[in-house]
Amino acid sequence: MAGLVPWLDYASVLVFALTGALVASRAQLDLVGFIFFATLTGIGGGTVRDLVLGRDPVFWVERPELILLTTGAAVVVFFTAHLFESRYNLIVWLDAFALAVAVPAGVGLALEAGVSPVVVVAMGVVTGTFGGLIRDVVGNELPMVLKQGELYVTATFGGAVMAVALIGLGMPRPVALIFCGLVVIALRAGSLALGWSLPTYKARPPRR
Repeated sequence: MAGLVPWLDYASVLVFALTGALVASRAQLDLVGFIFFATLTGIGGGTVRDLVLGRDPVFWVERPELILLTTGAAVVVFFTAHLFESRYNLIVWLDAFALAVAVPAGVGLALEAGVSPVVVVAMGVVTGTFGGLIRDVVGNELPMVLKQGELYVTATFGGAVMAVALIGLGMPRPVALIFCGLVVIALRAGSLALGWSLPTYKARPPRR
């Protein structure tokens, strides 16, 4: 698993960086703004994860080429964003794929740290959601995690729980992480394309 998790980190940083740069394009920022948004989004979730787990240094300080990766993603989007008719739809689907690699990365690193299953699940959720949350808040957009009627945090939670459960049943960790990613993308894509959702709270008049 030691060889798989770093590649998951690279993939999640790249795809999240693309979404951050696309948000910058919607805000019509300059190239530096694109790089800022791409980097903030790409490393945000992993940074929070590493700080919580007490990893020193955090992953992008140990591997500074990740900053070059986010910068390259920003430059590419800066020159190509105008080619897409609906940048928001592209952001949403890229974000879904980013979740599917970020959650297994968070789960894998937490497993390596030897923390409890509850913390493993929490780190999967944090790694998957915090980069996009920071991106949307800074970009003054409604955070995807707060959109009513969509599976977002639920998708990350479901994938992380699946990985922990499969490992508990004796499945090899790399295989469990693959299933984790498949569950995340299946739930998120089902929500986006088919309208899958959980019941939402309905306010009721107070009893007298």
